Amino acid sequence: MEPAFSEDQLVIRDLARRIADEKIRPSAAELDEKEEFPSEILEVLRQSDLFAVPIPEQYGGLGMGLTETCIVIEELARACAGVAVTYAAGFLGSVALVMFGSEEQRSAYLPRMAHGELCAFALTEAGAGSDAAGIATQATRDGDYYILNGTKQWITNGGEAALYTVVALTDRSRGARGASTFLVEDGTPGFTFGKKEKKMGIRASATRELVLQDCRIPKQNLLGREGHGYLIALKTLDRARPGVAAQAVGICENAVDLAVEYARTRRQFGQPISSFQAIQHMLADMATQTEAAKSLLYQTTRYIDSGAQEYSKEAAMCKLFASDVAMKVTTDAVQVFGGYGYMRDYPVEKLMRDAKITQIYEGTNQIQRNVIGSALIKESAKKGKRG
Repeated sequence: MEPAFSEDQLVIRDLARRIADEKIRPSAAELDEKEEFPSEILEVLRQSDLFAVPIPEQYGGLGMGLTETCIVIEELARACAGVAVTYAAGFLGSVALVMFGSEEQRSAYLPRMAHGELCAFALTEAGAGSDAAGIATQATRDGDYYILNGTKQWITNGGEAALYTVVALTDRSRGARGASTFLVEDGTPGFTFGKKEKKMGIRASATRELVLQDCRIPKQNLLGREGHGYLIALKTLDRARPGVAAQAVGICENAVDLAVEYARTRRQFGQPISSFQAIQHMLADMATQTEAAKSLLYQTTRYIDSGAQEYSKEAAMCKLFASDVAMKVTTDAVQVFGGYGYMRDYPVEKLMRDAKITQIYEGTNQIQRNVIGSALIKESAKKGKRG
């Protein structure tokens, strides 16, 4: 079942799907094996204007919504989640700029993002993962500048992005309310990178530590106001979490396609294993769960695109459900393949490795459940007051 996409959305889907099939899928295994950043593929995405999809028209973008962005991410993830997250992380990095940037900041940076320069979002630290409010990176005002000191860990597109959205403390005494957000350009003195991390999955993407040592940036690079950094980070994650769901859905779709095809051609006991009810039931569950995740994803993106002001719960729900489904579906795909599924010569073990991170980044699924539960309790309290 395909969602009721508009004509423009179908054009975007077909373009992304063609690039995925022709340019990404043939090289996905090699990119994973070599842990190679997909520079040539990103150039194809640039030339096809797919980076322009989420950028407002006045800044050189196509002015499309979250739905269209997730369509692109889903199609790329069907071929390689490592490539998809590189694209998606660029979107994540630019969200805060679109939502909270000044006109001067947007005019300076968004046209570059529309033309394919990568962005990155830098919140996580060694001691601040799920506890995002526990960041230690410091930003000290010095006249017309801020001086940043600290490190950020596991930053997707680290070392490859042109612009970084960095959350740092401007007033440590205020805790989370003392955090602010800054735009830091690649090449800024005092801004360097750690080694490229060796990961379980999404190996084509670049993940590095950011090191800020007396990194001096102009005050104009403060995003929003001082003390609003934690709020900006939360709003950014709310907006971007459906992108993780889109990655998960794309991984699921690939896993289902591969498992069905393998079941049709693999023979045991003199017949295709697709004739066995046990296999049919596994395939049925995999496909049903994938369709449910996809439906929730696009129901959520349409709700957000409609102008909803508060959507933390909905964004958390679609990220939670789709990523849990991705882990289940890819595990079952390996099971359908049997011993071959465990071998790196076959594609499904990569899908299983890629799926796992969708349960972890942009807020672990345990954190998503906290967000959803808290929202439900608040909604109930409001209904009680009205009653």
